[in-house]
Order: sequence, then structure tokens, then C-alpha cells
Amino acid sequence: MHLPREYVAYMAKQLLKRLTGAKLIQYEQPEYVTEVVTQVMLDELSVEDRINDEVRKILEEHGTEMKRMGASYEEMFKKVKKQLVHDRKVIL
Repeated sequence: MHLPREYVAYMAKQLLKRLTGAKLIQYEQPEYVTEVVTQVMLDELSVEDRINDEVRKILEEHGTEMKRMGASYEEMFKKVKKQLVHDRKVIL
């Protein structure tokens, strides 16, 4: 999922506004906290992209073998991705 950095920063500001409004958190450096939350959100949103890149590399390494066996790229992509997500205990 690819969202513009500006939109993620907006979501981070809104999240912090709601949390502080509900008196669940308090902090003294709003710019710093907003930047940290924005970066954490960007990292979390890019997990699936990184997994997809890794799956492509794995399938590229085994391309010859897949052709020889007649395996479907799309089907193998789904299986390898599912296995990586399971192994890493990631929620997508």
C-alpha cells in the first residue's frame, strides 16, 4: 500500500491530536513526536512492499526451475508470500 508521505504525516497528526484530546498521552515536543509517529506508520505501511520485493527476488532465483516444472508465477508468488508472512508473523 503506497500512500503519500504528506497524507501519512496528516494521519499521524490526527492520531496524536485524538490521543492527547482523550488525555491518553502527553508530550513536550510535538514536531519530534509527530515525525517519529509518521516514520513508524510509513515503516508499517511498507512491510507488504518489502515482502513483495523479497518474493520477486526468490522467484527470480528459481525462475529456471519453475519453467522446467511448469509452475505458474502468480501461484508461486502467492504461496511464497503466504509462507514469508507466516514465518515472520506479519499481519497484512
